Amino acid sequence: MAAFNKLIIGIAVTSFTIFQLLFHVLSAWASARITPGFNSLNQKRKIEWNSRTVSTFHALVVGVFCVYILLYDEAVNADPIWGDPSIVKLNIAITTGYLISDLLLITYYWKAIGDIFFVIHHLMALYAYYFVLGEGLLAYFGNFRLLAEFSTPFVNQRWFFEVLGYPKSSKANIINGVLMTVVFFMVRIAVIPFYYGRVISAFGTEAFQRLGLAAQSAWIISSVVLDVMNLMWMFKITKGCYKVICLIGQEEAKTRKNGKSE
Repeated sequence: MAAFNKLIIGIAVTSFTIFQLLFHVLSAWASARITPGFNSLNQKRKIEWNSRTVSTFHALVVGVFCVYILLYDEAVNADPIWGDPSIVKLNIAITTGYLISDLLLITYYWKAIGDIFFVIHHLMALYAYYFVLGEGLLAYFGNFRLLAEFSTPFVNQRWFFEVLGYPKSSKANIINGVLMTVVFFMVRIAVIPFYYGRVISAFGTEAFQRLGLAAQSAWIISSVVLDVMNLMWMFKITKGCYKVICLIGQEEAKTRKNGKSE
């Protein structure tokens, strides 16, 4: 057990180091070669660009692990509260390293990427993940929350298109905007009834009572806070998607008009 805990700490520290390296070195190096537009950005936008690159990389890595755990980790799926959290711990250790790294960057570069909602989000997640990593509890629910990261690459890509000057009516922007809305809804909103259904089904059980008040509070409070923020973000994303869809009709009307005038 002690050896396994050292492994978890090692993964978290390695994760932190990799994400710091990605932010400070690799993102700028790769971005400048992928798109010439990166070099024309001001320093503030380059900082946010690198932050979002790190965010996208983290989301893709942990997202793949989440799906694997959800489909194949029989111990966790059979007992969502006390099931063997070994594989989930590895994934959450990666995320813990990322969250601490991102909090450090947000604090240091507050004028460029400071956002109180992200700080609250990260702190709530770390608070909840402590009980998975430190106590071995609630592995299924911890993993389930991480599925939300699948929407992150689309959110970041929308910002990349914006700072690179892509027209909002461009095909790439429209496709990404629609996908962003659909995926965000699926992994953060549509799953809410199922998630809280599992939560409610655990209430009153012997496994739930064994958690203790601290773990119970962390589980419920962090879940509610995160989902309130998800609903707020969903509202904003839906408004943006509606505007993007309206642009499709405007572009088609403009094309028809131009065709007639010729």
